[in-house]
Amino acid sequence: MPPTEQPILCWFRRDLRLTDNPAWSWAATSGRPVVPVFVLDEEEGEQPIGGASRWWLHGSLDALARTLRGQSSRLVLRRGNAGQTIAGLARETGASTVVWNRLYEPAIELRDREFEESWNETGPKPRTLQAGLLFKPEDIRSGTGRPYRVFTPFWRKCVAHGFDRPVTAAPAPETPAAWPRSDDLESWELRCHEPDWAAGFREVWQPGEEGARKRLGTFLADAAKQYDQDRDRPGIEATSRLSPHLHFGEIGPRQVAAAAAALPRRPREAFLRELGWREFSYHLLFHNPEMGTRNLRPSFDRMPWRDTPADLKRWQRGQTGYPIVDAGMRELWTTGWMHNRVRMLVASFLTKHLLIHWRHGADWFWDTLVDADWANNSCGWQWTAGSGADAAPYFRIFNPVAQSRRFDSAGAYLRKWVPELRRLPDHAVHAPWQATEATLAAAGVRLGETYPLPMVDRAAARERALDAWRTHVRRQQSADASGG
Repeated sequence: MPPTEQPILCWFRRDLRLTDNPAWSWAATSGRPVVPVFVLDEEEGEQPIGGASRWWLHGSLDALARTLRGQSSRLVLRRGNAGQTIAGLARETGASTVVWNRLYEPAIELRDREFEESWNETGPKPRTLQAGLLFKPEDIRSGTGRPYRVFTPFWRKCVAHGFDRPVTAAPAPETPAAWPRSDDLESWELRCHEPDWAAGFREVWQPGEEGARKRLGTFLADAAKQYDQDRDRPGIEATSRLSPHLHFGEIGPRQVAAAAAALPRRPREAFLRELGWREFSYHLLFHNPEMGTRNLRPSFDRMPWRDTPADLKRWQRGQTGYPIVDAGMRELWTTGWMHNRVRMLVASFLTKHLLIHWRHGADWFWDTLVDADWANNSCGWQWTAGSGADAAPYFRIFNPVAQSRRFDSAGAYLRKWVPELRRLPDHAVHAPWQATEATLAAAGVRLGETYPLPMVDRAAARERALDAWRTHVRRQQSADASGG
């Protein structure tokens, strides 16, 4: 087969879009036939994707397949070891080249390098491009050439560098003379039907590139203009909710940054900083490959975490007795998402008030979040626990009642997700155990029956956490500093 007729395999991964997709654009403009392929590799990454992410992946693949059909193309689905599958598909189709966009999780990068080495001997010629981040993690370094450990100077360097424009949209590609076999998406059983625990997801989300564009457009037309003032208020629609679309690559960060350029300065800068934290998470992971499983601050290896499955389960089910914590955990279970401010509060409650290891929380988020992302999840949990780079100091322990009153003063968020408290007045809904018997009775609330009493005394739990930190972690930090 002449080289100009040899197909190109365009390997889709977490870049499930056609716009601003460098790999797709390169393949589509090559003049050669293009075979789009997605491989479900259950061994990919540090651990298998969680249930909520599987639900989203089904919808995203279905949307991409429909878009490709609109271009007289199709999405070939295969399941198995990605390297072997791609090599086999290249032999099957006569493809001489496979192009894909880079992923940055350490285990995936190592696997990709192994694929490239094996293909260079007997398989298709590999070509890798960059689509998922604003910058390659290795490209942003301090003035001394070292990777960053603190967010603010990191992001300042990124902003000074400037953001690339999105890749120009590609035309419909040439198609192969014959299409290879494809799995049926339904046969992968990515979505659970009995019980249908994801019923609430469908009411909130539209996976796919079109859903991402709609989400961004709605945000920019409304909430974005007040983003810097309202983003910490979980009771209103004040954030973009683009995180799952970004994770699955249904929209790229360059597209988001370019669209945000039209916003006034203060909301634009505040919004772009959130993209910056996503970049920083990947920067940290790239330079600290074990961030998802090990403390970035080794002194936290001495922390005496409590092994209390019953307490962990109450936290997971939103039955802690602290309304803001329970509201967040129930929002997560119902929608597969949680407001960022509340994510910090529930993580602080688990790691500090309950003194349970951050990895238990990270594992729960991994399985229940539709935007579960190895870099962001690991960085966020280590930040809150105090064990990460540029982390919140361990002695910064969020007061769930004060935070609730500050950011949800009218109790709109609480009443939506903890409906058994909806009839309580504003002054009582944040801490129902402090309300009078008459107030509780008038609202139909019976503590310990219709709503749980607090599972821990907040002040006592705070002191327990601080004592554990002073005794085991700070003492080790002092010893390390003195060379002892």
